[in-house]
Amino acid sequence: MEQNNGTEVAGFILLGFTGQHKSWCVLFTIFLMIYMVTVVGNIGMILLIKIDSSLHTPMYFFLQNLAFVDLCYTSAITPKMLQNLVGTEQSISFIGCVVQLLVYGAFITSDCYILAAMAVDRYVAICNPLHYPTVMSQRVCIHLLVGSYFIGFLNASVNVSFIFSLSFCKSNKINHFFCDAPPILALSCSDIYFSKMMLTVLVGFNMTFTVSVVIFSYMFILIAILKISSAAGRKKAFSTCASHLTAVTIFYGTLSYMYLHHRATESQEQEKMASVFYGVMVPMLNPLIYSLRNQDVREALKGVGKKCFWF
Repeated sequence: MEQNNGTEVAGFILLGFTGQHKSWCVLFTIFLMIYMVTVVGNIGMILLIKIDSSLHTPMYFFLQNLAFVDLCYTSAITPKMLQNLVGTEQSISFIGCVVQLLVYGAFITSDCYILAAMAVDRYVAICNPLHYPTVMSQRVCIHLLVGSYFIGFLNASVNVSFIFSLSFCKSNKINHFFCDAPPILALSCSDIYFSKMMLTVLVGFNMTFTVSVVIFSYMFILIAILKISSAAGRKKAFSTCASHLTAVTIFYGTLSYMYLHHRATESQEQEKMASVFYGVMVPMLNPLIYSLRNQDVREALKGVGKKCFWF
C-alpha cells in the first residue's frame, strides 16, 4: 500500500533484488547455504575459544566477541531476506523495520570498534611484549569491549531515532533487501538534510576513528617487525597479524564503498551487492580467515578434533 499523505506507515515493502522472482530458488539456496556456514563457523569459533585454554588470551577474547557480533548483525537481516525470497509479499512491519535497523546498526558499529581493539592488542603484543600482560589486562579488555558495545548501540539509537521521527508519505516500498538507512530516507517527505548529515557524520566518525587506530597500530607494528633481525622472527610476528589484517581490509573496504562513496554515480543494484558482501558474506568469511590463516586456531581445531575422535 502506497502512502501519499500520511505521516506514518503501518509497514514497508522490501523490494529485494531485481529479477528475484524469476531466480528466487537459486538466490534462496545460495543465501541459505552462506547463512548456515556463517552460523556454524561463528558459533564454532566461540565454542572453540571457550573450551581450549590455550586460546584464553586477549587476542582470542576479542575474536570470540567478533564472531558473536558478526553472527548478530547478519542474523538481523539474513533470515528476513530468506523469508522474503520465498514469500509472496515482501513486507516488514514498521516496528520490525526499526528493530532491524537498530540491531544491525548497533552490532556492525561494534564490529568496527572490536576490530580496532584487536589492532591495539596486536600493537601491544609486538611492540611492547614485556608489558603486554599488564597493558592488556582482563579489566582493560572488558572495558574496551563494553565501550565497543556501548558506542555501537548509542550510535544506532541516535540514527534510528532521527530517521524514524520523519514523515513517510512518498511510498512504503524500500528499494533494498533490508531496512537500511539510505533507502529509508529516500521515502521521507520531510526535510532529510539533518538526518542525512547525522548519518554521514556518525558513520564517517566511527570509520575514520577506528580505521585510524588500525592504521597507526600497524604502522608501529611494521616498524617493530622490520627491526627484527631474523627472517623467521619477522615471519612469526607478522603471522600473528595476518588474519586480522585480512579481515579488516575486507570489512572496511566494503563498508567504505557502501556509505562513503559518491552515491549518485552508482546504481541501486550495485549498492545492494555491496550490502550483500559486508552484511552476509563477511560474517561467513571471518571464521574461515581465522581458521585457515591462524596457527593457534588450527592447532586448537586439531586438538579438539582428536579428542572428539578419541571419545
